[in-house]
Amino acid sequence: MEKKQYQLGDIVQMKKPHPCGSNEMEIIRMGMDIRIKCVGCKHSVLVPRTKFESKLKKVLRSNPESIEESS
Repeated sequence: MEKKQYQLGDIVQMKKPHPCGSNEMEIIRMGMDIRIKCVGCKHSVLVPRTKFESKLKKVLRSNPESIEESS
């Protein structure tokens, strides 16, 4: 299985929805842990990277600013 590519500012879809009903999350911090913020209610959660990668379903929208910085 290939590793999913994600960057700071991306909107990702998780396997299970947040209790508010939204399953879209924005990545707001990356390191050993990843902080994600619910797009629906703006609640943020700090998740270990390994757990985040197993619960990630797909990347919905990539952050255009991070793409420009890398090139």
